[in-house]
Amino acid sequence: MVSSVRKNFAYNFAYQVLILALPFVTVPYVSRVLGVGGVGVYSYTYSVVYYFMICALLGINNHGSRMIAKSRSDKARLSKTFWSIYVIQLAMSIIMLILYGGYILLFSPSYLSVVVVQTLYIVSAMFDINWFFFGLEEFKITVTRNAIIKLLTVSAVFLFVKTSDDIWLYTLIMAGGTLASQLVLWPFMRNRVDRPCLKNLNVKRHLKPCLVLFVPVMAVSLYKVMDKIMLGLMSGVTEVGYYEQAEKMVNIPLALITALGTVMMPRISFLMEKGDKKAVLDYVEKSIRLMMFMAFPICFGLIIMAGSFVPIFMGQEFAKSALLVELLSVTIIFISFANVIRTQYLIPKERDKDFIWSIIAGAVVNLVANLLLIPRLTSVGACIGTILAEFAVTVYQIIAVRKDLNIKRYFGDSVVFLVKGFIMFGAMYAIEFLGLSNMQKLLVQAAVGAVAYIVMNYTYISGLINIKIGNVLRRKI
Repeated sequence: MVSSVRKNFAYNFAYQVLILALPFVTVPYVSRVLGVGGVGVYSYTYSVVYYFMICALLGINNHGSRMIAKSRSDKARLSKTFWSIYVIQLAMSIIMLILYGGYILLFSPSYLSVVVVQTLYIVSAMFDINWFFFGLEEFKITVTRNAIIKLLTVSAVFLFVKTSDDIWLYTLIMAGGTLASQLVLWPFMRNRVDRPCLKNLNVKRHLKPCLVLFVPVMAVSLYKVMDKIMLGLMSGVTEVGYYEQAEKMVNIPLALITALGTVMMPRISFLMEKGDKKAVLDYVEKSIRLMMFMAFPICFGLIIMAGSFVPIFMGQEFAKSALLVELLSVTIIFISFANVIRTQYLIPKERDKDFIWSIIAGAVVNLVANLLLIPRLTSVGACIGTILAEFAVTVYQIIAVRKDLNIKRYFGDSVVFLVKGFIMFGAMYAIEFLGLSNMQKLLVQAAVGAVAYIVMNYTYISGLINIKIGNVLRRKI
């Protein structure tokens, strides 16, 4: 069981490393070819279509993964569960396609060609069954497929997107790649579920929990996506471009940190179904420690290096994004901590109300902050609103689980890594006074920061390595 979790985490981690590496190739190219305005147009129009996508999927990703995990030992039950949930997804996707078509006809939005091409994202939501394979903990299939599609998509961007006028073509490649990645999963369903029998389906049973889990998805979108729409309406697509690229820079390492949550949620759901509370608590504690071990150095590293890295990476046109990266880096700490609480305790334990109210709290905080700050501070105001929202979500979830989980111990572990991360930050900051070029400074700071943090955490790192080696030896014996 433990080896299965580690194998799935390894697959997901490997995929996240690929996701981490690809933007280092594509972002500089796209930033320079499309410019701030082009990036802003894509981000703004995607933010609009995103709302139709999440309505198509309701709360199916979380609910579906959880229910598949609980019914995977019985094929008949598994098949009934899958088709009952998928009928909801199919119906909602068709409705959203019609509504999005109405949006295009009634409002005749700017950048019409891009808006029309974005329709493919809703079609991709119709065929998205990642939740089924996540519930079965078959991450190898989804990760391998995603990796191949991502590489093909990146290749297409370099081959066909040549000028700022190719924004529609860039959108077609990105949306088409997403659709392709969903379609290639369906052949793998052949031997995993039986053909649907409409008379035996129980759609009503799953509709309510999907609607319940849709509330936090919509609430999250208010401070993950709505801020870009508000920025576009209040400040123009140029500010959206700055914000989009800054957010992308922060999300790259954050994806590595939160990969564990995707792997662990079905495992925790399975353990809770068996009533193994001790194993659940053990997993949560170890996950928190690992998350904080990674989150603090990434946060401090981004803050100290953004000023030099962003102009080199994206071009001088995106220099303002450096300040936004520094601000958004703070959210890594809050998101990492709350991600474990959410995916490894609240959702598997079906404490959906606590999860929902925490997200609503964050959405309200963000919406109010954006209304007050964006008109005055533009993209900086959006960053402050996001920081306040993530802080509110984390605090709410900590309060909700304080009687069930050992929060004091988690805080103690976090403070240790905070102090070490701050020392690492000091060592990296000292490099600023050596009079090096931006590129030289980045390389030296990265090396000094990595060495300092590894040395300070030698005991913890060696413990992780020894555990892994010990498990390998036991399997061989």
